Amino acid sequence: MRKNLILFVFAILFLAFNNNVFCQKVGFVSSETIRKNFAEAKAAEQRVQTIVDEWKRELTAMKKQIEDLEFEIKKNRLIWTDTERSGKEKELQELISKREKYAKEKFEPGGEYDLVVKEVMKPIEQKIYAAIQDVAAAEKYDIIWDQSTQPLTYVNFKYDITVKVLRRLGVDVTQLEKELDQKIKNDPRNQEQEEKPTDRTRRRSRSTQTTEPSKQKEENISPEEKEKLQRELERKQ
Repeated sequence: MRKNLILFVFAILFLAFNNNVFCQKVGFVSSETIRKNFAEAKAAEQRVQTIVDEWKRELTAMKKQIEDLEFEIKKNRLIWTDTERSGKEKELQELISKREKYAKEKFEPGGEYDLVVKEVMKPIEQKIYAAIQDVAAAEKYDIIWDQSTQPLTYVNFKYDITVKVLRRLGVDVTQLEKELDQKIKNDPRNQEQEEKPTDRTRRRSRSTQTTEPSKQKEENISPEEKEKLQRELERKQ
């Protein structure tokens, strides 16, 4: 009995949750597209890339030092004394350790790269997030999904607010708007909705079909017949 009661309560909660979800208005956005078209985001990404390129050049220089020393050790292995060879091998290990440490400091999780990205990109992300919030509130959306981080199997581009967010950020979206309109038109579901007649259209069509024949009948009656019908109506009254 207790088990059945628990299952019943769970079923009620499940149905209530699903009804609540189905009533919500859901849209989506492509944060990747926003960053590609938002000038401030592109400038920030370029700044990060410049820093990363400098780190990579430093790592390349260290690798060259290691390769040169490895070549030197192999070349002189037979003519060096044990002390000379041991000193060079120790120097080689120090260079390798130094390069590995440098790479970890820059690129491991929580390293300098993550800190730089956070510092440079945080103000941009805040602007983008604020624009998404503004558009979602104006369009009365309850949920906005980021298609860039969590791709969906199917989306109807009617609910894509990416262009609206970019416009909010001051970006010229003329071309993007045309591309979005084309995607919406090409979606079979949207085409079905356009072709499907509404109840009002059907009622208007039926009304037209019933009134037109009566009008045609009236137009086909001669003046003499109209007068005769009028006299008959008067006698009945």
